[in-house]
Amino acid sequence: MRPALRIDGLQYANWSEKIFRQLRDGGVDAIHVTISYHENFRETVLNFEKWNRWFEQYSDLIMKGLWASDIDKARETGRTAVFFGFQNPSPIEDDIGLVEIVHTLGARFMQLTYNNQSLLATGCYEAEDTGITRMGKQVIKEMNRVGLVVDMSHSADRSTIEAADLSERPIAITHANPHDWSPALRNKKDDVIRAVTSNGGMFGFSVYPHHLKDKSACTLQSFCEMIARTADRYGVQHLGIGTDLCQDQPDSIVEWMRVGRWTKEIDYGEGSKSAPGFPPMPSWFEDNRDFGNIEDGLRSVGMNEEEVAAVMGGNWYRFFDENFGAKSGS
Repeated sequence: MRPALRIDGLQYANWSEKIFRQLRDGGVDAIHVTISYHENFRETVLNFEKWNRWFEQYSDLIMKGLWASDIDKARETGRTAVFFGFQNPSPIEDDIGLVEIVHTLGARFMQLTYNNQSLLATGCYEAEDTGITRMGKQVIKEMNRVGLVVDMSHSADRSTIEAADLSERPIAITHANPHDWSPALRNKKDDVIRAVTSNGGMFGFSVYPHHLKDKSACTLQSFCEMIARTADRYGVQHLGIGTDLCQDQPDSIVEWMRVGRWTKEIDYGEGSKSAPGFPPMPSWFEDNRDFGNIEDGLRSVGMNEEEVAAVMGGNWYRFFDENFGAKSGS
């Protein structure tokens, strides 16, 4: 019998042959990778080019993913399918026509904000959340049309709830945890998770330490019990893993993620001012070879095989299959 699917809803590693091999060692069938934080359209195209070279160079390990069926192809050929996404709408600049262009190039997820107010919505670090903007409403409609998934992982509460209600297709929070388990600024409150899941959307659980209860000291049991409780509350069919793994990244990358070009001051985000870099990962998830630990942990807290398989990848597969293509009639 083939092992259950393993799909990671978000990573931003410092990619290398070592990590590509670890993906295979960990049996990871597909990943959604961030290829833009603050880059404009042309700079994002350069990141597509970089990945094209990796697909050529490491064709025995990874392949480009465009559709859910590419995950089947990856499994059949012993590779990992790589799907692209943006953590900011900066690649479409102020041009709604670029939504279709980036989807054609291979983008499948786009966050409407990254912490700050954008042209489309409000980020979770802003004091006032004014919701989805006029342009945001039009961009959501266009994203729905072409099959670019609305991701609200770094967005504020009102904006996320409005996006879930406005979107004609399910949206995603690809990497976060429930706020009532760990009250990080970026974690999501009950009404936000409910708005996303009740509209058919997906919620991916993050192992990034700033989003965990007890941070780097979080236990596997605590993490998996939280997933089981969330499944009871919102339905297991809406849940997946979105590790937010930033493996091998230098601390300067954290500064780029938080600061971009919008400020001359260092924005420490959720980290300590004395330690602005990446926090150490929990011992049970240090790299892609550790997905089996989460799988075992979910079993140990009482989830059955069908539920475990759904969270580890089955739900993401279904979501990819239903949401990456153009709407019928488009």
